[in-house]
Amino acid sequence: MSEVKYGDILGPEDEASRAKRVRSRFWTTLRKAARAVPFSEDLVAAYYCALDPATPHRVRGILLAALAYFVLPFDAVPDILAGIGFADDVTILIAAISAVGAHIGPRHREAAREALRDEEAAAPRPRA
Repeated sequence: MSEVKYGDILGPEDEASRAKRVRSRFWTTLRKAARAVPFSEDLVAAYYCALDPATPHRVRGILLAALAYFVLPFDAVPDILAGIGFADDVTILIAAISAVGAHIGPRHREAAREALRDEEAAAPRPRA
């Protein structure tokens, strides 16, 4: 825990730096949490909504805060704990998506479907 700096979780952070952090860690974290996050398409759509400059600032702030919590490895329940590590992240994400879901539009959902198709196509296949 000593590695976590004040600004990583608690401190004030502007929207641009939070967006940069989310962009840099989102896909890696999603791959790790894929089994724990049964609503991957909604999560990816929320990601695209949060990064869309046309999204209202309040909505972007809510989504970026929830996505930042998702990508941070240090939170209330550490993500490395098998089975339950992403439970708190999922709760935060569901709450955020429920609160601002009306702003996640068809273009965000289509971008999410396309990105997930691309991710699936790029995933290495197990050898038979």
